[in-house]
Amino acid sequence: MEILILFGSFFLLLIFRVPIALTLIISSLLTGIYMGIDPASLVQRMVRGLDSFSLLAIPFFILAGEIMNEGGISRRLINLANVIIGKVRGGLAMVNVFSSTLFGGISGSALADTSSLGSVLIPMMKKQKYDTDYSVAVTISSSTQGVLIPPSHNMIIYATAAGGVSVGALFIGGLGPGLLLALAIMILTYALAVKRNYPKGEAVKKEDIPKIVRDGLLGLFTVVIIMGGILSGFFTATESAAIAALYAFIITFFVYREIPVTRMGVILERTFRTLAMVLFLIGASAAFGWLLAMLKVPALVSDALLTFSPNDAITILIILIILLLLGMVMDMAPLILIVTPILLPVATSAGMDPVHFGIVLMLALGIGLVTPPVGSILFVGSAIGRISIERSAKAMLPFYAVMIVVLLLVAYIPELSLFLPNLFGQ
Repeated sequence: MEILILFGSFFLLLIFRVPIALTLIISSLLTGIYMGIDPASLVQRMVRGLDSFSLLAIPFFILAGEIMNEGGISRRLINLANVIIGKVRGGLAMVNVFSSTLFGGISGSALADTSSLGSVLIPMMKKQKYDTDYSVAVTISSSTQGVLIPPSHNMIIYATAAGGVSVGALFIGGLGPGLLLALAIMILTYALAVKRNYPKGEAVKKEDIPKIVRDGLLGLFTVVIIMGGILSGFFTATESAAIAALYAFIITFFVYREIPVTRMGVILERTFRTLAMVLFLIGASAAFGWLLAMLKVPALVSDALLTFSPNDAITILIILIILLLLGMVMDMAPLILIVTPILLPVATSAGMDPVHFGIVLMLALGIGLVTPPVGSILFVGSAIGRISIERSAKAMLPFYAVMIVVLLLVAYIPELSLFLPNLFGQ
């Protein structure tokens, strides 16, 4: 009965569009009252859920991304990508994908990728006679790299939900699948550009190249600080995030100097607003997860799946289907917190390493971000391109196919996710 109350109230509140954090708290509170649990115990679990050193990295990563974005990093990365790859057929579309690869290493957010790069590149592509549907689909699909290419605060959330998985291992493990996804999307983008005879990119003036490269690389050095510090062992993920935020501040306000330091107040306001939502969600999920464990839901799900499934390969496939379906109807961060304690035991029983499962989880739920009916990135991209969700989803069909293929490769070839963490001893 307790499980029915927990999940029944949860889904009922979702149907009435109650914010997810409040949904988690209310359903946990109702179940706790039925079980005779003191509400103060649930509050204590919420507080304990935030008692993690790894979570300190989240505000710094958010702050670094906000500073760099406010300082015009998206335009600089677009210019850098144009120098490197913009001359080919469909050059601007290729620049779109490559810019997302670079931007993902700074923002760690697929939504920020879509809004920042999309607002610049979609109008540019339309001016160069690219189909609007294609422009939106390229922008939306390429933004999914942001959930895999470090730094990704969703990986930190997973590390916390999974009970202390190494954030450094997740960051490094996401590189291979992230670059594989970028390559796959780029190949499809180029093939469609050739088939539809889209124009080649315009050549950049030679005298402009040094400044473009310098400005772009200065921004990308943020990634070097984060990954270099973690790989070398000089910094933890939290320490590298703090140093990256300081570096972003110096570069934006004292090197690029496009915005005044007084804008820092606006940047901090946006950072704190985002941080408050993330931490509130994590705390609420901690109470919900505590009840899941008390009711032995993970063990029940694990036993059911392992009994139904004839082998590990089928178990993994079932996990993928569950993640893809859930990703279509709920946002990424709350799903990570809800499904990790339930599906991680099943995944490890099927032979998946927790780091490997984390990367698969990121990619599967990242696909959900670009899938109707709730895909937030799909909505943002469609709004920027001023086309309907239906048109965007139809244009996305070949990109969905490519992303599913990459997901299957990452799920069934663990080395894609584990080679680099093992190599660097993470």
